[in-house]
Amino acid sequence: MVIRPLALALATALLSACAVGPDFVRPELAVPAQFEHATAANAATIADDAGFWRGFDDPLLTELVEEALAANHDLRIALANVDRAEALRRGSRLDALPRVTADADVSGSRASADQLPGVARSDRDVDSVAVNARASWEVDLFGRVRRGVEAANADAAASQADLRAMQVAIVGDLARSYVGLRGLQERARVARANADNQRETLALVQARFDAGRDTAFDTARAGAQREATLAQVAALDAEVGIAIHRIAVLAGRMPDALDAELSAVAPLPAVPAAPDPGTPGELLRRRPDVAAAEQRLHAATARIGVATADLFPRFTLGALIGSQAATGSALFGRDSETGLVALGIDWSFLDTGRVRARIGAADADAQAALAQYQRSVLLSLRDTGDALLRLDQARIEDTHLQQAASDSADAARLARLRYQAGASGLLEVLDAERTRLSAEDAFAAARTRSVERAIALHQALAGGWPRQLPRRVGLAEAD
Repeated sequence: MVIRPLALALATALLSACAVGPDFVRPELAVPAQFEHATAANAATIADDAGFWRGFDDPLLTELVEEALAANHDLRIALANVDRAEALRRGSRLDALPRVTADADVSGSRASADQLPGVARSDRDVDSVAVNARASWEVDLFGRVRRGVEAANADAAASQADLRAMQVAIVGDLARSYVGLRGLQERARVARANADNQRETLALVQARFDAGRDTAFDTARAGAQREATLAQVAALDAEVGIAIHRIAVLAGRMPDALDAELSAVAPLPAVPAAPDPGTPGELLRRRPDVAAAEQRLHAATARIGVATADLFPRFTLGALIGSQAATGSALFGRDSETGLVALGIDWSFLDTGRVRARIGAADADAQAALAQYQRSVLLSLRDTGDALLRLDQARIEDTHLQQAASDSADAARLARLRYQAGASGLLEVLDAERTRLSAEDAFAAARTRSVERAIALHQALAGGWPRQLPRRVGLAEAD
């Protein structure tokens, strides 16, 4: 008769209860004006992109990206962290439910003759067999459990964002490494072509020397320039091998696993289409590092409520049902049942100093998380502005260096013709060929940088990435 009113009163209190501590409010995201004028259609196009790397139309690159997303070891670490956060989230949600345990006990005891004087030895023996089921439930009147669940949910969301950030980083690193490899191969091709031209020049000088028209000094200078170019070829070939090893490791394979496949020279990919530079502020929120920082701020805010709830009493309902008898055969008999219903109250009102210290620590954690979020936003804006500037300047640089390479090739050809006709000396030829090699190498390097900077812009804007990147099978998804 006492339990029913008590249960009704607790249920009424629970329904009217509120969670203590501050509620999370998503921070306002202030962005410069140039990021606020994109159309909804442009934003949707970027958000639904199936993967910017497919714009290169390079099946090998696409295959390597898919391998990296499935086997890269840094991603495997991030996946394990997601699994851990998901497990903790599930555990926190169970805290809101009754905890049920079961136990069994078999005991035997004998009292001494001094304890029971005059009682026969056999009558001083006491045996007991007990089986019990216990249940306890914290009545979450002040939101301690709810705030804990809220924090765990935010932590799980942050780990998901960390995983996405790692995916973006790995794919971007792999794409840049692949483009860098093709750029190095192009520079090596340019150096070899110039070495062939210099070989022809050396043969011409040697022939003129044999005919008595040039000196040994001229032959030595022409030979020295060709040897220097061949040394540049060797250095570029070494860089090609290093780039191949880097790509293989990013794809989760042994360093030499892709030597044969990637050593085959392929053209440098064209610069992919860039996202609309007028990306709105909401699109910057799609950056996984900003999303992770926001979720960690949410979790830190919720933990202030967890700490604040300790200022209020904690109510726990407990129940026990079981059977106890002298022998196992008598268990669960009519007179062997046992039961207990209890209401426990735990209140730290005499220890508020420590409680308030924990609240202060939680509040400081939230302030740090807010600063980290604001820093992430500023860094994302800086990265975006830098990437836009670098890409724009790279295109201008490409135009000038392409013209310089073309002009230097013409100059080298004319210098050789003038030398053959006796209208100029060898020094003019060697200088023109040296300028040609430098200009063509610079143009190849600039083309490589242009593609790399386009990739960096996609990363900075979180544009050109699918909404759901490939995931390992078996990973628990967040509810």
